Amino acid sequence: MTKLSVNINKIATLRNARGGDRPNVVQTAKDCERFGAQGITVHPRPDERHIRYQDVYDLKPVVTTEFNIEGNPTPDFLKLVKEVRPEQATLVPDAPDAITSNAGWDTIKHKDFLVDVIGELKERGIRTSIFVDPDEAMVEGAAAVGTDRIELYTESYASHYHQNREQALAPYLQAALKAQEFNLGLNAGHDLDLDNLKYLHDMLPNLMEVSIGHALICDALYFGLENTIQLYLRQLK
Repeated sequence: MTKLSVNINKIATLRNARGGDRPNVVQTAKDCERFGAQGITVHPRPDERHIRYQDVYDLKPVVTTEFNIEGNPTPDFLKLVKEVRPEQATLVPDAPDAITSNAGWDTIKHKDFLVDVIGELKERGIRTSIFVDPDEAMVEGAAAVGTDRIELYTESYASHYHQNREQALAPYLQAALKAQEFNLGLNAGHDLDLDNLKYLHDMLPNLMEVSIGHALICDALYFGLENTIQLYLRQLK
């Protein structure tokens, strides 16, 4: 079964909008696990507009499933990850002012940099994943830098799903097969929701994990957090 990792950034956004500690990020993570989530994802950014670095330290002792920290591997981010030592670090090339992640790595252009970063993380026993577009050359480049997994950036799939889902999926299937060829673990994330998740899951071979935040939290406003997590888990069976 493909694992569901719940991204709790939006919980922190809501907390930060008012100040104080409601909703509580740590308690939400514990509840997500209690409701069935098989992982917790956070994406701290330099301006701490949602998840704060202190949140990451606070979450480490309480996350009992899989802790995934994603972000741009700046010196501050790497320091945080190496100190916290999550089960997985997902490297994302987002600019400091990006509203959300909007592109994968050029794994060929940035090969030397990624080799160094992945080496540092692996020395500390941290599994690595690289955020990539559904491009076979970028997948092959990811294998060359020594990452354990890739995470396919699924925004294009999600935005074209209702127009032609077979066509939207096609480059992702090719990328997934290329990952399989190089023995890379396969994750996916960005704009996945209750409409498009099942088809992606059913069609991609060896999909190990999906990371979902924005859509899941939006759905929870209507369905409740526990029920929403169960609805997403059903799509992955």
